[in-house]
Amino acid sequence: TLCRGEGVITPELKEKVAKEHPIGALEDLANILRLESVEMTTAAKSGHPTSCASMAEYTAAAFFDKSGLRIDPQDPKNLWNDKFLLSKGHCAPILYAAWALAGTVEREKLRTLRKLDSVFGGHPGIQLPFIDAASGSLGQGLSLACGMAYCSKYADSIDNRYHVIIGDGETAEGQVWEAATFAAFNKLDNIVAFLDVNRYGQSNVNMFDHDVESHRKRWEAFGWNTLVIDGHCVAEVILANEWAKKNKDAPSIIIGKTYKGKNLSENIEDKDWHGKALGEYHDAAVAHLKSLIKDPNVKLPMNKPEKTGVRPAKYEPFLITPNAYPKTKEVATRTGYGTGLKKLADADKTNTVFALDADTKTSTFSNVMGNAYPQKFVECYIAEQNMITIAHGMSCRGKIPFTHTFACFFTRAFDQIRMAGMSEANVKYVGSHCGVSIGPDGPTQMGLEDIALFRAVPKSVVLYPSDPIAAEKAVELAANYNGPVYIRTNRPNSAIIYEQNESFEIGKAKVVRKSDNDKVTIVTSGMTLSEAVVAADTLAGEGIHVRVVDLFSVKPVDAETLIAAGKATEGRMLTVEDHYPEGGVHEAVMSGVAKARFEVHQLAVDRIPVSGEPLECLDMFHLRSKGIIAKVKDMLK
Repeated sequence: TLCRGEGVITPELKEKVAKEHPIGALEDLANILRLESVEMTTAAKSGHPTSCASMAEYTAAAFFDKSGLRIDPQDPKNLWNDKFLLSKGHCAPILYAAWALAGTVEREKLRTLRKLDSVFGGHPGIQLPFIDAASGSLGQGLSLACGMAYCSKYADSIDNRYHVIIGDGETAEGQVWEAATFAAFNKLDNIVAFLDVNRYGQSNVNMFDHDVESHRKRWEAFGWNTLVIDGHCVAEVILANEWAKKNKDAPSIIIGKTYKGKNLSENIEDKDWHGKALGEYHDAAVAHLKSLIKDPNVKLPMNKPEKTGVRPAKYEPFLITPNAYPKTKEVATRTGYGTGLKKLADADKTNTVFALDADTKTSTFSNVMGNAYPQKFVECYIAEQNMITIAHGMSCRGKIPFTHTFACFFTRAFDQIRMAGMSEANVKYVGSHCGVSIGPDGPTQMGLEDIALFRAVPKSVVLYPSDPIAAEKAVELAANYNGPVYIRTNRPNSAIIYEQNESFEIGKAKVVRKSDNDKVTIVTSGMTLSEAVVAADTLAGEGIHVRVVDLFSVKPVDAETLIAAGKATEGRMLTVEDHYPEGGVHEAVMSGVAKARFEVHQLAVDRIPVSGEPLECLDMFHLRSKGIIAKVKDMLK
């Protein structure tokens, strides 16, 4: 039964709170937080002081009242700490100010906001010890909290809570409602959201203006406990936080009616002030704030958790021994991947590895692990954006999450992947059904941009296995790499290329055909590697020898092997890829051999494909052995 918060806010209860809690001190701290936000943004000549002002009372009470957070400010990485997650990341100044008042960072350094050599960026980043994940791309904070809260409740049995500050404008983002659904479905009662209804976005009044009841009804419809308060009344904030603690089996949201620019100036509460320092209004705002602060030296301690613990700095290496696949059989790389993931879970003795899927588990074969270890499998349903950010949150709790969907559907979550990359999150991405080789389902289901997408993520690794043995080893390599890894798998069965004991490394290619008389180097991977091998053997029968390189590691690319192969074939190279021409294998190879000035030709999916049988679709773009042979002969004319 959901709670609408009837009877939570009454004059009698507010009077009781005033006797038991330091209301005056908290009101002073709220205005000090506003003052610091004004001074920081004035020094930076940019920023969002008015947006900070609307959440000041909630921030003060959350940090410095016993109804709020339990955090050791000298140990912000403690896994037992509660978390204060700022989904509206443009309000970074007030977040920094709160941690400065808590003693975690030096208050004097706050004036370096947005400076090149400052840790206080325009939006929160992981360079600060109390920031687990970068924020600022609106709509993602609640999903992040879902990943963290899921781990605390179901994986680690840690009794901590996640306070998420959400701007009313960002509730236009669909991901917010994906996360709201996930939190309610999974009964994440350790999440408390504060919806800051200050009515203004960047350029307009938001859709619901100050209609807090409409906001409440929407959240209630999604299965949340709801409570509407005056977001600038400290007593109501305290009562709301105490109410949220008592709620079980459903997340809670406190909907605060607030004002952008509160207590700064009567001229500030206006849509045109978004993202601007106060300029000519600075002095008046500072004077007014100082007049409201009764004790400028006020200090209140934070409540600390009773236990301590940190996530591991590193993990024991995982080891996987691939199956011995008969060379007479053809096996899809997605099959090898599913087998490898289950073996990884077998080897995981610290409850670290988790699999997440977006209702594609019987296609990605993540269900092989999920069936064996249901407690380590998280079904996110058809909500890829939410899935990625949940995985990001899980990585903040020391987990190694593997996310799964069709390769093409990762494109709709690129911003979430980008933000996870910015946080150097240890998330793994596995895209199946890549390329035209999926055949009849047609171009809307074909992953043809995915390599380009993942190559663009800083510090990412992109692995493209060509048989089930390579796919199993890709799982091991991904688990042992601390950072983002993309594994690209194929739907159709293909030939077994490697022996069971073949070794694979990140940053290393494999030479699978080689002679002293090679005329062209063919670089490929995935489905087209077996086609390149057939082409090489056919050409050899005609007296034309070619070298075949499996670009197992697309990023980082093995420049040494590529350059050596190119030199051995008089600079003639051909890339073959089931991907669009831009950003894939060809451009990865070009980046590796640029200094050598080789003649590099390309076969790729050079236009929007159509439905057809898998081999027909590959033939259409000359990606089978016949097309490769013709291209090699053309290069040698």
